[in-house]
Amino acid sequence: MTKAKNIRGMHDLIGEEFLSQKEIIKLFESVAHNFNFKPIGTPIMEFNEVFSRTLGLSSDVVMKEMYTFIDRSNDKLTLRPEGTAGIARAIISNGLTQDLPLKYYYYGPMFRYERPQKGRLRQFTQVGVEVYSKPGIEKDFEVIYLASNFLKDLNILDNLILKINNLGNLEDRKNYKKILKEYYLQNKSKLSKDSIIRLEKNPLRILDSKSLEDLEVNKYVPKISDVLSEQSKKNFIKLKNILEDFNILYQEDPYLVRGLDYYSNTIFEFTLKTDTKFAILAGGNYDNLVSELGGPKLSGSGWAAGVERLKSLVKLKNKKTK
Repeated sequence: MTKAKNIRGMHDLIGEEFLSQKEIIKLFESVAHNFNFKPIGTPIMEFNEVFSRTLGLSSDVVMKEMYTFIDRSNDKLTLRPEGTAGIARAIISNGLTQDLPLKYYYYGPMFRYERPQKGRLRQFTQVGVEVYSKPGIEKDFEVIYLASNFLKDLNILDNLILKINNLGNLEDRKNYKKILKEYYLQNKSKLSKDSIIRLEKNPLRILDSKSLEDLEVNKYVPKISDVLSEQSKKNFIKLKNILEDFNILYQEDPYLVRGLDYYSNTIFEFTLKTDTKFAILAGGNYDNLVSELGGPKLSGSGWAAGVERLKSLVKLKNKKTK
């Protein structure tokens, strides 16, 4: 008889590994409480459209990574690949939009079908925060400041660099997509197969590609800063000024995109100084996410971090159990 075995990329948590993750989550909760964030939990499964409508049909998550199946009622269900869309759905389902601002933190397992490697599993644990309120750069700063405090308490902030960019509003991105499409069409023969598909659906996604062919083409791609509206530029300058006032070091990255369609305006990543492609914590602003799911016009900001990636950097002093 063959031995029972675990699914590839889905690991057991035993002993020290379990305690280490628990310690990181405990510290995260403490920082979130200090910023007056409240806990929220959403189901591990959602109707598929919660993710397909908001993450973007051309995103790698929707194209290649979601665990989706049909249940006995013939409903199309998906194991959550990230936390933000489910929380936006929960805000609508529970009628929470009357009491602003909404400030939530969460943690739990997420699921993505991809090649397992260091810091990247098919079942992984994320911690994250969300703020929903009226549009304004202040909440973008608040979640970045919270992240900075969390990473500092983990004693890893000095190993990381904060990268920021501004994607602009819907009109800005519409104009930028036209410029991008023209550029990529001129270089279509050099693009990867996936990015040729992205070119028709959403050329912004090519900026986020890790393919070697696409990285070469992206060296000379036009910058979104060239087409930003005056208001978007003012908002970005204001954010940078606040970060400087609070002595938060950052690096402006005009090619930073993030892989999901619901992002707008501010986006950011904390990456390793030694490997800037390795994001430890990432997020941004989403002005259209709630309305995209049928709710009112409401602006959100937030971030998520993989606990397994954090654990690879953190040195914790766990007491061994007898």
